[in-house]
Amino acid sequence: MSDGSNPSDVSSELTDSRLSVTRRVPASAARVFAVVSDPKGHVDIDGSGMLVTAPDAKPLQQVGDTFAMDMDREPLGDVPLGKYKVLNTVTKIVPDVEIQWNVGSAEHRPIGHVYGYLLEPVGDNETQVTNYCDWSDVSDKWRARISWPVVPASMMSKSLDRLAQVVADRS
Repeated sequence: MSDGSNPSDVSSELTDSRLSVTRRVPASAARVFAVVSDPKGHVDIDGSGMLVTAPDAKPLQQVGDTFAMDMDREPLGDVPLGKYKVLNTVTKIVPDVEIQWNVGSAEHRPIGHVYGYLLEPVGDNETQVTNYCDWSDVSDKWRARISWPVVPASMMSKSLDRLAQVVADRS
């Protein structure tokens, strides 16, 4: 099913500590938020190929909520990390407006980067969606060890394309 939008209408912005990719999605902010605030929705829309499953996930509702994610680093082709698990913690949530989380694990505290979605209604059935990664709070040690952004704009853009498809399919 086509979502009726043009994926070429995607824009991206890269600074020294933030990558954001934006496109319009033909759905209300509430419908979009229902997908991006559910860890299983993250797996459904993942454009990187890294998100495998969100075991025992439930929709996120407040700052401090956590969700586990089974990951596979191989699709990035950068670090031979293979399969691993992360534990993400919600750091910001405003229903139908924004959700943001940091990435850590049972063994490692978050290193300072966050991912998120910012939603701006354009009308009753259209939303400007920005998918972002911000690493401004990452220490110099981790900035030197990891190439930033971890997920490139092309994969974040693909996530937005898949998001448009998922909300269209669920309507």
